[in-house]
Amino acid sequence: MKDRNAEIKGPYTQKSIRARIEAFFLDNLGKVATREQLIKVATDPLTGRQPENWHQRLSELRTDYGYTILSWRNRGDLKISEYMMPNAERRNTAAKRSRPNSATWKQVLENHQHRCAWLEGDITCGLRNGDIDPIGGGTVKLTPDHKTPHAIHAEVDPKDPAKWQPLCGRHQVMKKNYWDDETGWLNVIAIVQSASRAQKQEVYTFLQRYFADDD
Repeated sequence: MKDRNAEIKGPYTQKSIRARIEAFFLDNLGKVATREQLIKVATDPLTGRQPENWHQRLSELRTDYGYTILSWRNRGDLKISEYMMPNAERRNTAAKRSRPNSATWKQVLENHQHRCAWLEGDITCGLRNGDIDPIGGGTVKLTPDHKTPHAIHAEVDPKDPAKWQPLCGRHQVMKKNYWDDETGWLNVIAIVQSASRAQKQEVYTFLQRYFADDD
């Protein structure tokens, strides 16, 4: 019986985290890869530093490079924190992501006190570069985020600080995980979790009315 589990065939010495993860998946097409393996592959081969934003690079392989990478959300035989690239085919992707220029990014960071701007209800994440993420683990690196989703408007003005916000890697991924443009899957639970208490109450009241006829 063919082994369904991925193996690290490296060492993977590509210069970028994304390229190392990509090479690992291409070495293990159709096999199940674990979170621990991806972190090991993503680790800097020279410094041994484990990146906080490895899952953001994984998301980019899907959205920016067109690879199909499955998880427990869209394949029933995969467990949480397991992933699979079934083949090396790449879909057509949206326009290449723009980025703020260096002056704009500096202003964006200053506008947000060099903290992650993610709002969960009424609470701001607030993690800074170099902090240890208490939930996702790893060292925080803030990266620029389009306030308007890339899938809706890819060409964001790189000179307008108002169009950008800094997010930590965990919240970059969480934002992308709200909506799967390929399958139409909507992460309703995550959306409700990040809503304010008042908005949660609105949802609760709506669901009570919606299911009233089932009683």
